[in-house]
Amino acid sequence: MAITTASPGGLLTVVPTKAGISGIAMTAFAAFGGMLFGYDTGTISGIIQMNNWIMTFGKPDSSSATGYSVSTSRESLVVSILSAGTFFGALAGAPAADILGRRISIMLTCIVFSLGVSLQTGAPDFATFVVGRVFAGIGVGLVSTLIPMYQSECSPKWIRGALVSCYQWAISIGLLLSAVVNNATKDRANHSAWQIPISVQLVWAFVLFVGMIWLPETPRWLVKQDRREDAAKSMSRLRSLPMNDPVVQSELEEIAAALEEEREMDQSSYADCFRFTRNKIALRTLTGIALQAWQQLTGINFISYYGVTFFTSSGIKNPFLVSVITNVVGTSMTVFGIWAVDRFGRRAMLLWGAAVMCVCEFLVAILGVTIATSNVSGQRALIALVCIYVGTFASTWGPVAWVVTGEIFPLNVRAKGISLSAASNWLWNWALAFATPYLVNSGAGNAGLGVKVFFIWGSTCAGCIVFTYFCIPETKGLSLEQIDLLYQNSTPVTSPRYRRQLIADSDTADGPARDDITVTEEEKGGASWDMQEVTDNAV
Repeated sequence: MAITTASPGGLLTVVPTKAGISGIAMTAFAAFGGMLFGYDTGTISGIIQMNNWIMTFGKPDSSSATGYSVSTSRESLVVSILSAGTFFGALAGAPAADILGRRISIMLTCIVFSLGVSLQTGAPDFATFVVGRVFAGIGVGLVSTLIPMYQSECSPKWIRGALVSCYQWAISIGLLLSAVVNNATKDRANHSAWQIPISVQLVWAFVLFVGMIWLPETPRWLVKQDRREDAAKSMSRLRSLPMNDPVVQSELEEIAAALEEEREMDQSSYADCFRFTRNKIALRTLTGIALQAWQQLTGINFISYYGVTFFTSSGIKNPFLVSVITNVVGTSMTVFGIWAVDRFGRRAMLLWGAAVMCVCEFLVAILGVTIATSNVSGQRALIALVCIYVGTFASTWGPVAWVVTGEIFPLNVRAKGISLSAASNWLWNWALAFATPYLVNSGAGNAGLGVKVFFIWGSTCAGCIVFTYFCIPETKGLSLEQIDLLYQNSTPVTSPRYRRQLIADSDTADGPARDDITVTEEEKGGASWDMQEVTDNAV
């Protein structure tokens, strides 16, 4: 609710409370889309090691215990082809979001994803399985563009980081559930060993589809379509306030003013995302693209895609169980990240996260090349370091990269900017997923690096530190419209100080404190409020 009082001197003060729990819950639910992303990414790690899958899609090999084996090229293809689909899905997310709206596009994504899952489940041959992976990838790519966009545009600024971080938490939960299901079905002697883990994904798509039926469209997209009344209804639901409440009207006016300014600059195409303007559109686009690339270069998907394979080659017993353990750590630490991103800020989380991962990965590499695979103590230390590495990623670079790319773009290019960032993520995801078997595996045509690949990941994490320091601004606690001012008047290095100035100027407090709007009766011009009469930001 918003409390309105009038002083004897004619001063009207509006003191809004923070967004209601129902609006926060609706925005948080959208994060469920991360389940599609995480589960599909994680399940393939175990499936390609299941005996029945190898016998079904592999080729006869008398030297193998099962009599069949899957070549490095097939293993590389089946893992990386998902990322090829996600690349195009991420790019398709922008036009879909701008034309159909964020909400409808997410619902259509569930249908595309379900088609891919169905093809994989019933695949009679390797080619059909690969095609199914492509369609599922398109769905995941769409999700990776649309969900952070939807959440960023619906969230109140004081908790936006936490809500968008819930997307990474859902990804982590998906990874964990995929490891649990794989571990439960791996020993089945028939096709159900791999068909059950794959078909479970239909449940996630159904839940997301049904849930989105009841969620509102984003107010920012509705304002962009000149549907002011619908935008007011949407904002009313998201903030648990009446449509004519000053808080609702203030946010809508802020959105409309920012959009009008952006329309005057005529930025509406992908080419315009790379224009050098006062609003630094090109810098924001390149930042989003590079941030998602560096996220992949941390090496996290080596564990996601090839974790079971890596643990097996390292001589670790029960590699499926160890995969479950690492995913439990990742899921648990994501909860810390959800809290910390709005507590410590984006820059600090990325800087410290990269530093810890860098140390862990170099230690894993050093340990791996200096101990024998039969050394139990060494294996336990290796598992512990991998868990610290995974937990650090899950609480820092995992959620924060999506938070930053979801909030740094102005409204008129937001869909395209986020889609380019997500496409960058999936392009690097594909490249690394495709190349990793050739880097790690032994034999003709392979580099045979094994655990030494962690020297590469450690080096790239060092690069993440440098990139973050010079390229990532601090946006904690700012509205999406205030972030425009941040880019116009500061650099990433000076952004923490300018951010504090912006918050002070707007009389907005971080966290649970209230925001005050002070408007004189003369400025107000009467007893009623409308979208053109609110003079300050409320939430």
